[in-house]
Amino acid sequence: MANFYIDKSDINDNTATITGEEAQHISRVLRMKKGDAVTLCDGEGFFYEAVLSDFSDKTVIADILSKRVAETEPQVKVTVFQGVPKNPKLETIIQKLTEIGAVRLVPVDTKRAVAKLDKENKVDRLRKIAREAAKQSKRGIVPEVLSPVNFKDAVKMAAEADLALIPYEEEREMSLKKALTGKTPKSVSVMIGPEGGFDSEEIQLAKENGITSVTLGKRILRTETAPIAVCSAILYELGEME
Repeated sequence: MANFYIDKSDINDNTATITGEEAQHISRVLRMKKGDAVTLCDGEGFFYEAVLSDFSDKTVIADILSKRVAETEPQVKVTVFQGVPKNPKLETIIQKLTEIGAVRLVPVDTKRAVAKLDKENKVDRLRKIAREAAKQSKRGIVPEVLSPVNFKDAVKMAAEADLALIPYEEEREMSLKKALTGKTPKSVSVMIGPEGGFDSEEIQLAKENGITSVTLGKRILRTETAPIAVCSAILYELGEME
């Protein structure tokens, strides 16, 4: 069954008003008709089974038949703070993290980053990619993509999670598995370095704010590989891939 995203504010009692690209996709691309069944998602964790009831030039109306909680959402909320990489790596990272189950991605300006994400239209594109990936993977929410923040602010934000981690190639003792063993966090933040990795002063600042440095093993992962591997490992270890 076709799946479409709407805003929760578009729902009034048992009626949903579908506008924008989703309405165009329904009427012009799929050429759906009155009486066709669809699944709607409000982006906040709920799915609605509905039937299309009316069409206009830019709007589609659907009658809601039932509502259910999205079972596709992990109980553990993972936020990734990503050192800004060269294009189009960040687009791939956001797409794959959305599929895996992350709830938020925060681009971070770091000392060794060679790329900048300084235009809001670029961020808008990243948000669109997250939305499209959420739709494809039947997520109950659309992961949040923030505008870039500096490293100091990223550390403060990351430290607010129940468990905050920063993979670092110089770490020798604390493995990712060890850091997760016996833990039952409701929220996890992960800080990933850019192509050049983190500066030692950045690692020190993170540690001073309670963020745990972890090793990902003997191999060095690329900046676009690390967040996908780490997010997958976290959700697996915490029982979210059963």
